[in-house]
Amino acid sequence: MADAPSEGMTVFPVPDLPEITPEDDIAALVSDRVDLRPDDVVCVASTVVSKAEGRVADLEDFPAGPRAREVAARLERATGEEKDPQFAQAVLEESTDLLMEAPFLLTETRFGHVTVNAGIDRSNVPGGDLLLLPRRPDESAARIASGLDAERVVVTDTCGRPFRHGQRGVAVGWAGTPAARDWRGEHDREGRELGVTVQAIVDELAAAANLVAGEGAGGTPVVVVRDFEFGDHDGSDALFRDVEGDFVRQALRGWSFEDD
Repeated sequence: MADAPSEGMTVFPVPDLPEITPEDDIAALVSDRVDLRPDDVVCVASTVVSKAEGRVADLEDFPAGPRAREVAARLERATGEEKDPQFAQAVLEESTDLLMEAPFLLTETRFGHVTVNAGIDRSNVPGGDLLLLPRRPDESAARIASGLDAERVVVTDTCGRPFRHGQRGVAVGWAGTPAARDWRGEHDREGRELGVTVQAIVDELAAAANLVAGEGAGGTPVVVVRDFEFGDHDGSDALFRDVEGDFVRQALRGWSFEDD
């Protein structure tokens, strides 16, 4: 039996980070706690990025309009649970497209990410009711990277998956690395040319980070991935599908949840 390799990619959390508050310098807090290498990938949970950027809000900041009251009422009929029209208003204001209205709100955020409730968090929000996603996570990642010795930063979130139970880590913003690694035109071990394989690298890094970050009260919001090599491949930043090529989204537009 072969021994386990002594070298390879490692993933470890940044310890002892404080509760993040508005205008905290995430890069400085990380640099004080770990010696980074230039090729490290620093994965930062969107929750702490949002807290540092002041993206905490109160429900009262979102007075419900007619559309929000309509959406909340339909959700109540579909689920049998009371729904807050002000929360529905917040979701609408943080979205550019509402793909599903029932039995939950599936939305496209202003930066292209498709997720439930526009990614708005209602847990662990000191000083407010809601934690909104960063406005421009790519810019957030670049700003954090500029203050680190490491050049690559991924802003992560967790969300569910179609056709599967459970949540996993995904990237919502990134800097210093392409989002995807393109294998098309290369060959497999049998010499056949690969025609469709494009690997969503930033999502895979986010998922690896989420494994060691943990969840709930014991979680840590920043994880370092060390010795990940992108390799000699073409790269792409096309992570979020365009509507024209998103056949699932097109199918949803012709579908309606029947709640009668």
